[in-house]
Amino acid sequence: MESIDLLVLRTARDWLAAGERVLLATVARTWGSSPRPTGSMMALRNDGRVVGSVSGGCIEDDLIHRYTTAYGGSGLKDGAPEVVRYGVSADDAHRFGLPCGGTLELILEFNPSWQSLDELLAHLDDGRLVRRCLAVAFGQVTLQPTATPEQFSFDGKHMLNTLGPGYRMLMIGAGALAEYLATMALFNGFKVSVCDPRPEYIETWAVTGVERIVGMPDDVVRDFAVDLRTCIVALSHDPKLDDLALLEALHSPAFYIGAIGSRRNSQLRRERLIEHFGETQASLERLHGPIGIYIGSKTPAEIAVSVMAEILAAKNGASLPSEFSVAQAKHSIESVASSP
Repeated sequence: MESIDLLVLRTARDWLAAGERVLLATVARTWGSSPRPTGSMMALRNDGRVVGSVSGGCIEDDLIHRYTTAYGGSGLKDGAPEVVRYGVSADDAHRFGLPCGGTLELILEFNPSWQSLDELLAHLDDGRLVRRCLAVAFGQVTLQPTATPEQFSFDGKHMLNTLGPGYRMLMIGAGALAEYLATMALFNGFKVSVCDPRPEYIETWAVTGVERIVGMPDDVVRDFAVDLRTCIVALSHDPKLDDLALLEALHSPAFYIGAIGSRRNSQLRRERLIEHFGETQASLERLHGPIGIYIGSKTPAEIAVSVMAEILAAKNGASLPSEFSVAQAKHSIESVASSP
């Protein structure tokens, strides 16, 4: 399953290339509560078809009524982009389904250049990070490959949106937990790969849409072109495989690195990496283990939910309270159980 940003851009490009009229809407600024973060996009076709979203649905309905022929309107126009605001008053917030006090500002691009979108998508499909700058007054778009992600911004004149290839997940070990985790990662828009040199595991892999890689994990991680949108999860339960992958991953820019294992096994792993491979307490700060957030999970499916939640928190820059840690939660439970 493709990430929603790529799906919106690709659909808009394809509609425009087919001669359709298209509106590309982007959430530019928000005040108070908002259903969608800044940078969220949707593409609206002249006949009312929509891909992506900028709200919970009511603003999309208003845009369809205003700008398409779906309800007998005049259809999408040409011209410079427009900035529109929803939810300024309490009545508007209620009408458009915004949370209490929420205000949303959108940038509407009418029939953007399909050639520009095609160029952008070519960069993204090649794994490049691209800075897209829109001059709102004229509708002029410039694309600049970059190595550094920037926060989405809009100063009233220029919209800057750093877009990148879809998020990727590399799993080491093709067991049952990996299959559940892969399914959830695909559902969340990740491109998923699984590495396992053991034929009895990799040859029985059952989840479609996942790239299967046969090879030693350290070589696979080294050749994977790991970037800031990559997470690496060691799930084999075999130190010879997991440790090798982690040694390479820890010196990569991956946004999340984790390994399955109990508290004892996780501690033993850290000791091995320090004693035998020259790692330090500082270099191991990025290593999650035991992985996941504490939800009392027991089955592979439940553990996968726990792990995916922690990965998404890291992806979204959400800081989790210490009591969400598996190790901390279990220590607290044991302390309570052993107290008189």
